[in-house]
Amino acid sequence: MGRTVLKWAAIVIAVVVAAVLAYGAYVMLSYYRLDDNLPLDQAAPADSRELPQAIDVAASPELCVVTANLGFGAYGPGFDFFMDGGTGSVAESAEAAAANIDGSAAAIAAERPDFILFQEVDVDGTRSHHVDQWALLRADFAAYGSAFAQNYDSPFLAWPPYAPHGANRAGLVTFSGYWIDGTLRRSLPISDGPSKLLDLDRCYSICRVRTDDGAGPDATAGPELVLFNVHLSAYGADASVLEAQRVMLFADMEREREAGNYVVVGGDFNHDLLGASNEAYGNQTATEASWAKPFDFASVPSGFTVVPKAQLDNGTFASAATCRDAGRPYDGTNDRWVMDGFICSDDVRISSCETLDLGFAYSDHNPVVLRFALT
Repeated sequence: MGRTVLKWAAIVIAVVVAAVLAYGAYVMLSYYRLDDNLPLDQAAPADSRELPQAIDVAASPELCVVTANLGFGAYGPGFDFFMDGGTGSVAESAEAAAANIDGSAAAIAAERPDFILFQEVDVDGTRSHHVDQWALLRADFAAYGSAFAQNYDSPFLAWPPYAPHGANRAGLVTFSGYWIDGTLRRSLPISDGPSKLLDLDRCYSICRVRTDDGAGPDATAGPELVLFNVHLSAYGADASVLEAQRVMLFADMEREREAGNYVVVGGDFNHDLLGASNEAYGNQTATEASWAKPFDFASVPSGFTVVPKAQLDNGTFASAATCRDAGRPYDGTNDRWVMDGFICSDDVRISSCETLDLGFAYSDHNPVVLRFALT
């Protein structure tokens, strides 16, 4: 009897070990990264309208761009995330995921933006109940063209066991009320070790919009407005990886500025763009113990401005936070930071930059609205 029990115990252990090894091999063999310098998938306006071919700089229009991390539609106020210390891993339902996307879209549409930079947009994911969120947004912003840059395509992640995060494909989406004249996806450096499995296929997208010196048939081409949509690393990245990401991004920004183009870089930088969010919002976690480290402002190249930090330095910053601690549901007392915002070249004249305070109703991030002119 004893030998029979030991035999079956050994068989069960062997099966479990084999299953774990097979799953590990599946995850490792399924992992891949997209190549660098890829053109982006684009979609024309859903209402089939013709977009303006260029921005008329001579008319000096005030332009508006919004950046928003949508949190794959899962992060209502009651949602926490297992990788931040909570328990949640998937949206409550397909209906909830769609409602959060549409809620963010409605609030942003009320700002009448010319451009929108979205991060964490699922196109097919277990965590978002397979809701195609890019399709939802194209319907919400039917008068805009858009470009999608994939930065996540994971094998089935069987963790946490009570509600696996699953297989997910997601990315960055840029919407434009003007014709997008050129696109590019740049692959950012990430960790080479096993921690890469916990990170995204980090990238940023570049979308170009033409400008001219006036309306009419005699108008001449001017510099381009170059929009960068970024989502830098947070999980699993060491200091050298973060530095390499900044170096690459800044080199592309400088290249565009040296070419005479206007540069607007927006998105989720996964660092404190104030450098003083703990003091601004009365956070409980000290900076040294927080994952939300201050951005490396000293490394920003000459000719560029980190907008929220500049506002803080000149005494004009008075915005709500853009990101909350997702280790627990939101009750108004969570730690908060300014993680989302803009870096602009010095030929971009900033009229205002403010957080669109939605109280984290639809995401763990609030959108940020930048109004500017091209000089």
